[in-house]
Amino acid sequence: MTRTTGTGLAPRTLAGGLRVHPVGIGCWAIGGPGTNLGLPMGWSTASDTASLRGLDAAFELGANLFDTADVYGHGHSERLIGRFLKGVPREQVVLSTKVGYFTGTAEHAYHTGHMRRQLETSLENLGTDRLDIYFLHNADFGPDDRYLAGAIETMRTFQREGLIRAVGMRGPHRYATERVRVPKAERADKHSRFRQLFAAIEPQYLAVRYNALTPAPGPGQVDIFDFAAAHGVSILVNKPLCQGLLTGKHSSGRPPQYGEGDHRLRKAWFTPGALEIIQAGLEPLRERFGASERALVRMALRYCLQRAPHVAVLAGFTTPEQVRQNLTCLGTPLTDEDLAVIRDAGARIQQALDASGEVFLDEKDARR
Repeated sequence: MTRTTGTGLAPRTLAGGLRVHPVGIGCWAIGGPGTNLGLPMGWSTASDTASLRGLDAAFELGANLFDTADVYGHGHSERLIGRFLKGVPREQVVLSTKVGYFTGTAEHAYHTGHMRRQLETSLENLGTDRLDIYFLHNADFGPDDRYLAGAIETMRTFQREGLIRAVGMRGPHRYATERVRVPKAERADKHSRFRQLFAAIEPQYLAVRYNALTPAPGPGQVDIFDFAAAHGVSILVNKPLCQGLLTGKHSSGRPPQYGEGDHRLRKAWFTPGALEIIQAGLEPLRERFGASERALVRMALRYCLQRAPHVAVLAGFTTPEQVRQNLTCLGTPLTDEDLAVIRDAGARIQQALDASGEVFLDEKDARR
């Protein structure tokens, strides 16, 4: 497979010496539809044929970071990546997957034996003998964190055995809720909880949800990018395009239609009221950067990439055309004035959503 280097971005060296294209490939959507913990958690718009073509296109354009999880299609995403990997040199690819949301028949997703079996299954699905990054996918370690010490030691054992190179965990973000029952006080202070777990786990990578609609840190909250830099940790940014909401793709006025097993069925983000607010709020950005989807994608990805040098963004896809656009649209860096305009527009959208009650929150999760 012939690779090109025409994306206009130099590789970045992240924690543990991993050298990656700054735009990585998020592979949640290609897992297809599915349910987990009694909730729809997949994507109904994926096609295996298009997914494989997209993975090939990404590699051809220089992308080398591919991020998935055992729960994405209950292994289907991993298996598709495994098919793709048969045609490319393993040493040219950085692989990241996760454990923690798929319990199977185990007592808990972080039970030591279950973690071992899940890692073995992920390696088999991916067709590889090692992972570059293995993430603890969520912060639920059971009542009184009874599984935390075992999970940490299991990760360390995997590293000693050469099965994984780096350990990751997810960072806090304003609209996140656990998909399990956790004490109310714990839910109320995600940042304190995060710092507690970070000190115990000592990860090399953080998975952070961040985009132009992410609120600035509140009073007493540390900026997660500054925190990571201070601790020598790298960040993989999730949802830089806010699952397409920042690209103007829902500007037709018609609410999108999703099939069974699609997580967007339960997200307030995709209700007609929220879509109307977001689309109206994007107008200042269209005026400054251009009204095309390509222009808005460039704006959204650049906004995240310029946040810090120890960052790579994970852009999801369901078509090879989206992959090509994400990797070729980046152009020149945003100016300080550009960044200020984006922050202002994002804040105005946040305020309008909060005022309307159409917040970026999984309402069903919040009630659990």
